[in-house]
Amino acid sequence: MTTFASVRIVTDDLDRLTAFYEHVTGLTASRPAPVFAEFRTSAGAFAISSSDLTTKLYGEDVVRPAANHTAFLEFQVEDVDAEYERLSDLEFVQKPTTMPWGNRSLLFRDPDGNLVNLFTPPGSVPTDRT
Repeated sequence: MTTFASVRIVTDDLDRLTAFYEHVTGLTASRPAPVFAEFRTSAGAFAISSSDLTTKLYGEDVVRPAANHTAFLEFQVEDVDAEYERLSDLEFVQKPTTMPWGNRSLLFRDPDGNLVNLFTPPGSVPTDRT
């Protein structure tokens, strides 16, 4: 059986992106090497690595930092509306919205332009918000 392990973002500014995700998630990244940061969750790991590392390991143009326009990074949170208030310093793509499938969702981009979705499944928050 295959087990999902992690998703990794490659960036030209590891410290900036790590600090951003520490702010968004409330987690502290482990830094086993200066070119790598990792956030462990119950669902798997979310990692960030330096473009210097990927270029050295895989060559030029294998990975292009800040060029993603096809994927969402999604984090389940207890209360999307509370996160919206807490993260009010960010520029939002979509303010808290109830999606057709019931999730309450909030979209924004990280400093490299990756799309981030914070969501709360239906029934997780006691108040009915539209």
